[in-house]
Amino acid sequence: MAEVSLKDIAETVQAALMGHGADTFAAAEVARAVAAAESTGNRICGLAYVESYCRQLTTGRVRGDVTPAVTTPRSAVVHVDARFGFAQPAFAYGLTVALDAARQHGVATLAVSHAHTCTALGYFTEQIARAGLIGIGFTNASPVVAAPGGRRPVIGTNPVAFSVPDGRGGIALQVDQSTTTVALGKIAMARAAGEPIPEGWALDAEGNPTTDPEAALKGTLTSAGGYKGWGFGLMAEILAAGMAGSVLSKDVQPLKAPEGPPHDLGQYYIVIDPSASADFGDRLAALAEAVAADPGARMPGQHKSPAASVDVPDALWTTIRTLAGA
Repeated sequence: MAEVSLKDIAETVQAALMGHGADTFAAAEVARAVAAAESTGNRICGLAYVESYCRQLTTGRVRGDVTPAVTTPRSAVVHVDARFGFAQPAFAYGLTVALDAARQHGVATLAVSHAHTCTALGYFTEQIARAGLIGIGFTNASPVVAAPGGRRPVIGTNPVAFSVPDGRGGIALQVDQSTTTVALGKIAMARAAGEPIPEGWALDAEGNPTTDPEAALKGTLTSAGGYKGWGFGLMAEILAAGMAGSVLSKDVQPLKAPEGPPHDLGQYYIVIDPSASADFGDRLAALAEAVAADPGARMPGQHKSPAASVDVPDALWTTIRTLAGA
């Protein structure tokens, strides 16, 4: 293992992306997201994605040289066309506009269309919360989930994220989870490690429970909580694809495939100004106090301190440095 600082991760990833065709701003925004994922131990959304980013920049599956287009169809409705580029710079273009709209109207929406995968959805809602507003986010992905009782994948892992500000520039509550029992990346990591997966994570192509990650990747993932998770996955699908004007999960090819059409995914955010309710701060504090009444209990996302440096497998760090021309 190599111990690498977040600064080195961000700079090396930015260099790798720029070396494969991304402009400075897009590369910096994606690199910042990669470093943030690594800092909180979210390895499946961090450096593990960088090689595929570089390959897809080379083949044109993602554009790194486009300028996102921001429009406001209505006063509290913000839309950003990522133009088949990365989600991170597109979100950055629309964030300030959406925050201003929410502060003016109490609630606003921010839709990002025609975007590459955003990986960690909570990374974006957290930015909303750190600006003092509540952020709720939805996105879709490549098809890996069938309807209950079905075998054909229809929707993706379709994460939902929810971030609440603490009123002091920090986070009081942070939820970021797929609507499947487990994220697809964990099954891919189990396959790479030659390890079985727990029963209940996935079904094989015949619809039978499996502990074989290879069979799982050829089959479907299970929805968290069965039909309840399926319902939340459909909600994310309709908002991310329908309201953002992007494709349905069923038409998206595997996210890390080097070639093929652009992801064309959507992300949809609801931005809420909590100051519209005079009781919000008191209710939040009372809830946090009730949760913390049991020793060891806490609100999701509380007491999470990003690491200044992380351990990176030697082979992975060598790959990233090579992509950066180091």
